[in-house]
This record gives sequence, C-alpha cells and structure tokens, in this order.
Amino acid sequence: MKKYIIYIGILAVGLLLGWILFGGSSNNEIEHSHNTVAETSQMWTCSMHPQIMQPEAGDCPICGMDLIPVASGSDGLLANQFKLNENAMALANIQTSVVGENIEGNTITKLSGKVAKNEEANTVQVSYFSGRIEKLNVSFTGEEIRKGQLLASIYSPELYAAQQELLTASSLEASQPSLYKAVRNKLKLWKLSDKQINDIEDTGKIKENFPVNATVSGTVTEKLVAEGDYIKQGQPLLKIANLNTVWANFDVYENQIDLFKKGQEVKISTTAYPNKVFRGKVDFIDPIMNTKTRTAKLRVVLNNKEDMFKPGMFVQGEVVTTFLENDKAITVPSSAVLWTGERSVVYLKIDPKQAVFEMQEVLLGNQIGSNYEVLEGLGIGDEIVASGTFTVDASAQLQGKKSMMNKDGGKVMTGHEGHIGMDNTPTRVNEGQTRIDERLEVSEGFQNQLKKVFNNYISLKNALVKEDSKKVSQDAKGLLNKLSQVDMKLLTDNKAHNHWMSLGNEIKESASSISTTTSIKEQRSHFKHLSSHLAKAIRLFGIGQNVYFQFCPMAGNNKGAYWLSKDEKVINPYFGEAMISCGEVKQVIE
Repeated sequence: MKKYIIYIGILAVGLLLGWILFGGSSNNEIEHSHNTVAETSQMWTCSMHPQIMQPEAGDCPICGMDLIPVASGSDGLLANQFKLNENAMALANIQTSVVGENIEGNTITKLSGKVAKNEEANTVQVSYFSGRIEKLNVSFTGEEIRKGQLLASIYSPELYAAQQELLTASSLEASQPSLYKAVRNKLKLWKLSDKQINDIEDTGKIKENFPVNATVSGTVTEKLVAEGDYIKQGQPLLKIANLNTVWANFDVYENQIDLFKKGQEVKISTTAYPNKVFRGKVDFIDPIMNTKTRTAKLRVVLNNKEDMFKPGMFVQGEVVTTFLENDKAITVPSSAVLWTGERSVVYLKIDPKQAVFEMQEVLLGNQIGSNYEVLEGLGIGDEIVASGTFTVDASAQLQGKKSMMNKDGGKVMTGHEGHIGMDNTPTRVNEGQTRIDERLEVSEGFQNQLKKVFNNYISLKNALVKEDSKKVSQDAKGLLNKLSQVDMKLLTDNKAHNHWMSLGNEIKESASSISTTTSIKEQRSHFKHLSSHLAKAIRLFGIGQNVYFQFCPMAGNNKGAYWLSKDEKVINPYFGEAMISCGEVKQVIE
C-alpha cells in the first residue's frame, strides 16, 4: 500500500513540474499565435480605390496614394453600421462636427457674368430731313464723338425749297406775320436752330448742304449709312453708346434668387485686371426667368469713366448675402457631402464614444459659400464626418454597408479583378490605369470650351519641360483668357454649375499665380495644384478625347505630383531634361 502511495505522489509531483515548466510556454505560444493571426489579418486599402486590398502597407497601384488600414469587424452593430479603428481614423485624418442650427448669417456668393452697354445711355442719331449724304465725318465704329460735333452734311431738296419760302416770307413779315412765323416753325421742325434761320435771312443766301450735329456724346457702336446714301426723314444714321457707365450682367440660378436684393454691394473682378477689385451695387433683378438656362439676370451699374470695362468682357462677382433670415435651417460643410449625380449623402457618427458610422441620404438646398443648406435628412445635434468622407465611404464599401455608390449595401469586389461602376457592375481595369465612369451630362459646346483651356495647359506644360519660365507665364495668361471665355450659360444643371464655379475659381487662382512669377520652382509648385483641379474638371465634364493622368513619385520634394498629357509617353514637367522620363501613366480619363 505504501508503494502505491509513493508512486501516486511521484506522478503528482511530475505533473506539477511539467505544468510549471511547459504550461506557460504553451499559453504564450497560443497567445503569440493569436497575435500573429491578428497581425496578419490586417488588410490595407486605398481610400480612392477601395477595390484594392493588400496584406501590408504601401502605395496604391492605381493612383500612388498611401494605403490605409481596413477597419476590423463590427460585431454588435446594426446592419448598415460599421466601425473604424483608431489607427485608420488617425491616418486618414477623419474629423467630425456636430450639426447646429443657423438662425441668420452672412456668406459670400460668387457669380459669373459679362459686361454690357448701358442701354439707358444708348442713343440712335437720326436725320431730321430727307436727302443725300454728301459728307460723312464718322470714319469707323468705336470712334468717340462729342455733343454738337459735325457728323454729316446732307443735301436736301425739301430743305432747299423751305429756305426759299423763308426768304419770301421774311420780305412779307410786316404784312403777313402769321405766314412768316409758320415758315420759321417749319424749319425748326427740321431741327434748325434760331441762329441758322437768322443767318439765312441776314445773308439772303440759300445753303445747299446742311449739317447733322451729334445730339449726345459717346462712342459710335454701329454705322448704319455710308457716304452717298439717300436717306429719309427720321432714318437712323448711327448708334451711339455712352460708356461712362456700363452694366455687369450676372446669371443667378433659380435656387439663388432669394439670396439677392436691390442695393446689395458687389465686389467685381476680371482677368484683365487680376490685382484690382471694383465695387458696384445691385441695380436690377430680372423678374422673368430664362426658361432655357433657368437663370435670371442680376444687373450692376459700373462707373467706367476711365474706360477700363469693355462690353463683352467676362467678370466675376462676389456678393455678401444674408441667408436664413426668417426660418431656422441646417448647414453642413461641403466637404461632408458626397454626391453621386442623383443622391447626396453624409456619414453620421452614431456613437459619440466610438468610431461607429452609418450613411445618411440628405436633401440639399442652396449652396451658401463653402456650406450646403440641408432641407431633409439631418437634425440638430447630429454628428457627421466633416473631413475624410471619402475614406469613410471606402470603408463602408469594403464592409458591404450602404455607401455612396451602393445605396442598398452588399459585398464589393476585392483584389485586382476590376472596380465598381455606377451600376455596381465590375468594369475592366488595366494595370496601372482606371476608368472614370461617373460624369456629368454637359453640352458638347461646354466640352469644346474646356478643351481649349486644356490645350493651353498642354502648351504651359511643354514650356515647363523646356524650363522657359517666360513662356510659362505667357501660356498661363493664355489659359486664363480661354478660361474667361467658358460660357457658364451652357451648364443648365445646377450641380454642374456649382461644380464648375468651384473648380473654375481654383484653376483661375493657380494659373494666376503661375502668370505672376518668373521663378520656375514656384511655377512648378502652382502647376501641381493647377493639374489637380483641371483633372477633376475633365473627369466630371469630359473634353471629347482621352487624357493621360501621369505621376512622378520624386516630384514635389519626393511627395509625388501629377500632371495631364495628350500622349501616353511620359515627359516630366517637374524636372526638365534632368529626369524627363521619370513617371508613369496612373489613369486614362476617357
């Protein structure tokens, strides 16, 4: 019996020693194994191309952007809620803001328009008697004339006969004063002055040719007759405009009309004088809408005594508008809103303590500066994503939740098989390239005007390749000129109009910065931003041809920079001959 007790004791001690020596190691091994699985299960994606999924950090093979970590599982959440980890939030710089109500406030609304002649100061110079133009003293359209200036000499048989009547009646003035008075009044109806009539009487000579003098001062805008023409009484000879004041006519869209009122101050700028700001006041708002463009005219009268404004010149206006005067409403930053062409969405932060999000469709009202008015879909106190919205949307797509391009949720494609189009179907993607399927419907006329801007951009890019800073500056001015000729009336859709307003101003700002410096380093820095904004415009509107979106990882102090090209061959504008072939095609904008 003692022998069995000893054996049992030895076995117990052995088991205890074995657990002490190897049990902790086993647990550590299991824990390490779990950690390894956890680490290796972390996937990385691109915020702009969520179809990319890689097991480690790096660059997106499509656009070259840094990959971000994919959020972990979302156990315990509702069907369309998803969660992001702290690392993803920090890397993508995702920021949120709490929605509050705006009772009343001021913002700047930007408008585009053209300079026109002041119709109130337009005059038609007519002839007050019939005859033949013996001498026309106005040489050309655009000539400046002064009130009282001799415009033409006319031979008039009627006036010749009337002068003879005057001389006969003047000899009978004492006996027939009423006849004499009637003849004088007849001449006055033909706009002869008392001095002219008295000269005929005093000299007793009949004048063959009579002068036509200007009744106003101004600029000749149209010649309606030529020397030798026969004219009738009351026939127009010249059109004259007084350009001391001109009109700036701006197009106001239907959803903006309630933001403006007569007497508001308008700051006006033009590419002709990039460093000057002019001021005027709203003089008139057309009560009739243009049914084709869905716009109304807003008019500002400008002082033009220094002849700085030319009719037909493009101008931009900035109006400080008071909004939401009577009704309480909600506004959100424009960076918080994603737009698909049909729907506008934001992302709600559901849990104030955790990074849990859910997509929410909203109905937008007016664009007020850098904010949108929200009519439906949000309430006071809601917390929304204000910055990094694309990253949050990419996470929603990856986790099969409701997202901007997939309103019903569902699995998305991963790997390099393709990417998701507007209809949620895969579209073929070539290596290193992608297609842009989302495009706004605009007229061919607008695309052609944008294409002219792009052609100037290509000329500017080629000048950067040759490091010809003077030519770069000239081409930037040429680009600004073509940009000013883009007719916003061709954009009949409000969303297209708003997108172009924003992008057009960014393109203008970048090109203006390039045109005002001769430092090739500064020009290339501004060119980087110009390329980014013009690429967005071409993606949205198209120009009727393929455009190659190219990238060099060493440009911009090794941060990388993009540019646009007509050709697939890479010619780098950021380094010139030193590294002319550095880069690759990242995207083909079809």
